Amino acid sequence: MFHPSDIVKVAAAVITRPDGSFLLARRPAGKPYAGYWEFPGGKVKPDESLLHALRRELLEELGIHVEHAYPWITRTFTYPHAAVCLHFYRVVQWHGEPYPQENQELSWQFANNVAVEPMLPANAPVLRALDLPPVYAITNAMELGIKLSLTRIEHALQADLRLVQVREKGMMKEALHVFAGEVVKLAHRYGAKVLINEDIRLFREVGADGVHFPSSQLMNLTELPGIDLCGASCHNAEELFQAERLGMSFVVLAPVLPTLSHPESKTLGWQKFATLVRGCSLPVYALGGLRQEDLTTAWEHGGHGIAMMRAIV
Repeated sequence: MFHPSDIVKVAAAVITRPDGSFLLARRPAGKPYAGYWEFPGGKVKPDESLLHALRRELLEELGIHVEHAYPWITRTFTYPHAAVCLHFYRVVQWHGEPYPQENQELSWQFANNVAVEPMLPANAPVLRALDLPPVYAITNAMELGIKLSLTRIEHALQADLRLVQVREKGMMKEALHVFAGEVVKLAHRYGAKVLINEDIRLFREVGADGVHFPSSQLMNLTELPGIDLCGASCHNAEELFQAERLGMSFVVLAPVLPTLSHPESKTLGWQKFATLVRGCSLPVYALGGLRQEDLTTAWEHGGHGIAMMRAIV
C-alpha cells in the first residue's frame, strides 16, 4: 500500500480532433511499462497547478501550445512501482502539430476501435468513458404523447443523438413495453444506445443496451447487476460516492438550473456542480433546465456533457 503523500499527481491529456479521434503515445524504452500506449501528460510539480502542468508537459512532449482544455475525470491507479492520480483534461484546441519530442510513437485512435496495444492498465475505464456521447436524452412521452415523442426521437437520432433513456414513470406497463421497444428499434437503426430507467426486466425484454438507476435505487445497491452500461441519477456527494464505489458507467447530476416541472426546487448552480464533480472518477452529465447551448458551459465546469428531456425529445 502507498501512503497518500506518496501518490504521484499526473496531468493527462485527451487531445481530441473534430472527427472524435484522440492522440495516444507509446512509452519509450527506459521508462516503466516501456512499449505501452497512454495518454500524453506527466507529473505535476510541487505548487504547480494542474492546467499549468498540462500545458508544460504537452509543450515538452509534443511541441504544442494548449489553447483550450476542459477538466474531465480523475482516476487513481496503483502500479507495482507507484500509485498515480491521473487528472484528465480534454484538449480541444491547440497550436502546432503534435510531434514526438521524446522518441515516443504517436497514434490517433477512436474510443470504440482502438487499434494499438498494449494499453496502460489505468486507461481501460477512460476509453469506455470516451465512448460516451456528449448528449444524453430522456424521453417525455407522457407529456408529448407516444406518436409525437417517437417522431422527435427519430429527428434527434438523425441529428446525431447517440444515447437515450426511456423514463416514463406514469405509463402503464403494457404501453411502456411497446414504447420502449419502439425506441430501441429506432435507436439501433441509427447506431445509438438505449437505457431503461430502473426496470432490469424490461431492459432484457426489449433488448436495450443498459439500465439507468434512480438515486433511491442506487443507494440500495450493493453491486452492479452484470450489465455493461449502467447510469445513475445523483444529487449530492454521498450519491456520487456510491456510484463511484459501484463502478457505474456514468452519472447524471441534477438539478443544475430550474426546470419547467419543478421551477421552485433548490438547484445546484454551475459552481456547486463543478465542486461536486471535481475529482470524480466517473463521467458526469449535467441535468436540469439545460439546452444544447449549455454544453460548453458543462464542459468548462468538469462535466462530460448534458442530459435533457424537453429540449431534445
